[in-house]
Order: sequence, then C-alpha cells, then structure tokens
Amino acid sequence: MKDSIIEKKSFDFALYVIEIYKELSSEKKEYVLSKQFLRAGTSIGANVVEGEEAQSKKDFIAKMSIALKEACETRYWIKLLSCSQYLDTYNSDGLSKRCEEIIRILRSIIKSCKEKQVN
Repeated sequence: MKDSIIEKKSFDFALYVIEIYKELSSEKKEYVLSKQFLRAGTSIGANVVEGEEAQSKKDFIAKMSIALKEACETRYWIKLLSCSQYLDTYNSDGLSKRCEEIIRILRSIIKSCKEKQVN
C-alpha cells in the first residue's frame, strides 16, 4: 500500500527532527528542550500511522487530532529553540515551514472527515 501524503511528510519531518536533535545534543550540548522537541516531532507520524489503521471514523479523527496537537507542540519547541539561539535561522525556517505544512494538512483532513460525518 502506498503511503499517504501526510504519512510521507510526517515521516520525512521526523527524520529531519532526529537529525537536528543529534546536532543539538552532540554539538550544542542541549538535552532538555531538544528531547521534548524530539518526542513531539516524531510522534506526529506515529499518530498518523495509528490513525490510518483506525477502527472507525471517530477513532481516525481522534488520532489525527492528536497528531495535530503534537505538530502544534513541535512548532512551539522550534520557536523556543530558535529564540534561545540553539537553532540557526536556516534550520529554524526549514523546520517551521515543514511543520506548518503538516499542520495545514492535518487540519484539512480533520475538517473534511468531520464534514463527511455530518452529511
């Protein structure tokens, strides 16, 4: 089965998050904020995959909503790491752009599914 767009984008984003986490922990010696960033950033895709195997529409929407919450939390950690100068502008901009795209896609998926439930 072919991966969905959101599954691919969230997986690729998780790989980017892991790459940045390795840099933050080894080069910058930042462990606390970066660990939160790692957890939130990699859990987006995990929740998407769970949602794609959901037992019902309601379960699917719930999992996608959790993925959205994790994406929003990740956005917060990106901003905090950037403002505290642990992330350079290049990585901050790249992460932010990808994260915002994932947030938009997840919001669209959730909205579409909720509309279909009503109709």
